[in-house]
Amino acid sequence: MSRSGQFCPRCGDPVEDGERPDLPGAPAARETGLCDACYFEDFELVSAPDRLTIRVCAQCGAVHRGNRWVDVGAEDYTDVAIDAVSESLGVHLEAREVAWQVEPEQVDQNTIRMHCYFTGVVRGEPIEEHVVVPVTISRETCTRCGRIAGDYYASTVQLRARGREPTSEEREATKEIAHAVVEEMEATGDRNAFVTEIAEREGGLDIKVSTTKIGKKIAGRVVNRFGGSFDSSETLVTEDEDGNEVYRVTYAVRLPPFTRGDVIDPEDGEGPVLVRSVHDTVKGRRLTTGERYESAFEEGDAPGGRKLGRAEDARETTLVSVEDERAVQVLDPDTYHTETIARPDFLDVEAETVPVLKSRAGLHAVPEDAIDR
Repeated sequence: MSRSGQFCPRCGDPVEDGERPDLPGAPAARETGLCDACYFEDFELVSAPDRLTIRVCAQCGAVHRGNRWVDVGAEDYTDVAIDAVSESLGVHLEAREVAWQVEPEQVDQNTIRMHCYFTGVVRGEPIEEHVVVPVTISRETCTRCGRIAGDYYASTVQLRARGREPTSEEREATKEIAHAVVEEMEATGDRNAFVTEIAEREGGLDIKVSTTKIGKKIAGRVVNRFGGSFDSSETLVTEDEDGNEVYRVTYAVRLPPFTRGDVIDPEDGEGPVLVRSVHDTVKGRRLTTGERYESAFEEGDAPGGRKLGRAEDARETTLVSVEDERAVQVLDPDTYHTETIARPDFLDVEAETVPVLKSRAGLHAVPEDAIDR
C-alpha cells in the first residue's frame, strides 16, 4: 500500500507522495493521479509546428508578419527564421528550470532546418527534448514594391511660377524636399511612402508620389521656402473592391513672379529694389539708398513693375570718386566712361572697386553679400 493511499488509474501501481504533482497550473495531472512512469509516457516538453513558411519580398527584403509587411533590414533570413520558430514553440506548464537553444541548418537557398534543444525539470526529473522545424522561405512581392513596379501614385505636385519658369535652384530644391518628406515618412514606419516619378515639364516640374499626405507636405514645404501658394484638385480614377471611389489629388504650386536675388523696378518711381524675400509680400533694399522696401499688402508678392536682372549679374568696376553723400562716380564696365550713380548706405566708399548692375534703368551698386560668386 502506498503512503498516499492512491493507485495509478492507468497501470494500477501505487502512487507515492513524491509523484503527486503539487505545482500550480497542473490540474490535469493532479486529477488523473498518474504515476511517473505513465505520466512521462505521454509527456511532451515542447510543442512545435510541423513546418513554418516565411513570406519575404524578393525586391526589398521585407517580411510578412500578421497582415502586413515589415522591413527587418536582414542580409539573410536565418535570424528571421529563428525568431519565427521561437515564437511558435510552446513549453509545458509543469516544466521548471527550462533552457533551450536553436541551431539552424541551411539546407538550400529557401530552406532552413531548425534544430531546437530543450532541457527542463518535471516532477523532479531532468528531461531533454529535441525537435526539428523546417522553415521555407517563400519569395514574393510586397505591396509597396508591387505598387512601385506598377507606377502607382495617389497625388501629383506640379511646380510652376507666375510669369516665368521655375529656376534651377527651385527645381532642385523641390526634388530634395520630395525625397526628404518620403524619408521622414519611411522613418515613422510608413511603407507606402515613395516617389513614383519626377519629370521635367515645359514650364516646371511634376512629381508623382504614393499618397496624398506626402503630396500635400511637399507642396507646403515648397511654398514655405520660396513663397507663393498652392491649391488642390481631385480626379476620380476608379473604385476599390468595396465600391468606394478612389481619387488622385493634384497639388498645383504657383511660385511668385520674383525670386530672392532679383532686381526689380517697382512702379512707385523710387528706384530699383534688390529682392530679399517673397513670402506674402516682396521685401528688399533700394539700390539707390539702401533703405528697406516692402510691397503693399494689396500687391502681395507681385507688385507692379519689371525685372531688371539678377544680383549675380553684377560686375566689378572701379570706384572713381565720391561726389557727396548721395552720389559716387564709377567706370561703366562696358564703355569705361565715368558715370555718376546713386550712393546707397551699403556702398563701401573706401573700396577700390564696387559691384554694379547695368540695366535699362542705368547703373546701380549692388551689395557684396547679394552676389553669388
